[in-house]
Amino acid sequence: MKSRITSIVCTAVTMVAAMMNAAPSNAQEKGATTAVPVTMTVTASVPSDKRMPELSLQDIAVTQGKQRLQVTEWTPAQGDRAGLELFILIDDSSNPALGIHLDDLKTFINAQPSTTSIGVGYMRNATVQIAQNFTTDHAAAANSLRLPLGSTGAYGSPYLSVIDLMKRWPATPNRREVLMITDGIDRARRGMGRHGLYTNPDVDSANQVAMRTGTMIHTIYAPGVGRLGRNYWEATNGQMSIAKLSDVTGGESFFLGLQQPVSFAPYLDQLQKVLNNQYLLSFSAQPGKKTQLQNISINTEIAGVDLSSADAVLVPSGN
Repeated sequence: MKSRITSIVCTAVTMVAAMMNAAPSNAQEKGATTAVPVTMTVTASVPSDKRMPELSLQDIAVTQGKQRLQVTEWTPAQGDRAGLELFILIDDSSNPALGIHLDDLKTFINAQPSTTSIGVGYMRNATVQIAQNFTTDHAAAANSLRLPLGSTGAYGSPYLSVIDLMKRWPATPNRREVLMITDGIDRARRGMGRHGLYTNPDVDSANQVAMRTGTMIHTIYAPGVGRLGRNYWEATNGQMSIAKLSDVTGGESFFLGLQQPVSFAPYLDQLQKVLNNQYLLSFSAQPGKKTQLQNISINTEIAGVDLSSADAVLVPSGN
């Protein structure tokens, strides 16, 4: 009798152990089958005196926390994958002295390849007044440029304006990028008791929309008009805010202190290098219960190469 009881106990222990060993395996298999592919734009850069090395899929590491994710595609944004939609967004509250840079902008627009569609608009009253919808007729886009009005309008916020643009932007498989020219001062938030350096919640909102829509935002600091444009604290906050906007979305921010630059040409030359060295990255992400942004990190072990991208990517739910 005792022997039979012992046999039953041993059999039960063996079955429990087998179930425990199988559980992680089943969970692993389930995790593998529920992974979803996501794609984002990544810029590779090297020091100006160095040559860009060839980067392969095996050179790229994508991590989420301590977990390394599987990279499924690393393709240069060239050839049949070169499609780019670039919107040039100018703040209408910019100083009319911005007019000395219009020829630089026209040269930059006309130099774009046929795979790039250009749009032009002006930020005013927390929205965007479209001067030219996306077009591959670069001459038409260049000719739509005009002097800024030098007026803030009734409700001037560059961040609410760029949010308005991104929400109206139709979904396409092309890269989505904005060149935003502004002093970054949120004139819609005047009179709210701000003193010194502060954090603007509209910047964070714009960042969230940009990452959700896969939009990379580049910025050029250009002084604005009025009392706020002459205020050191406001100008400094504005410059910091647009720098944050570019950093979080994977873009570049260009400025020369708080003054009007002599020329936009050096900035635009650098921006062209950015556009010429972009890749389409796809990797397998673990979905949550709902569609949400997930923070990720992208790195490479290739010496001297710096990779920049948005801080987070939108991952569809697993339902």
